[in-house]
Amino acid sequence: MTKDHGPSVKDDEQYEALREEGMSKEKAARIANTDRQAAGERGGRAAKYEDRTKEDLYQRAKEIGIDGRSKMSKEELIESLRNH
Repeated sequence: MTKDHGPSVKDDEQYEALREEGMSKEKAARIANTDRQAAGERGGRAAKYEDRTKEDLYQRAKEIGIDGRSKMSKEELIESLRNH
């Protein structure tokens, strides 16, 4: 039986599956709360991380609170942003 994670998580089953795969609570909740049909319609508009400057990546990492970002290379920033 799936645990109820409260009103902040729309799809408890998907949330638990993502957590078991090793995703952070934040990322699992974001994905579990996304309307799958709407996500497919709005995807693909952002520039690729590889096409952004290191400063742009740093600012995005700062916005979402990634620790240790000041010492990261561009490649490490990309990896951290993708896995946050």
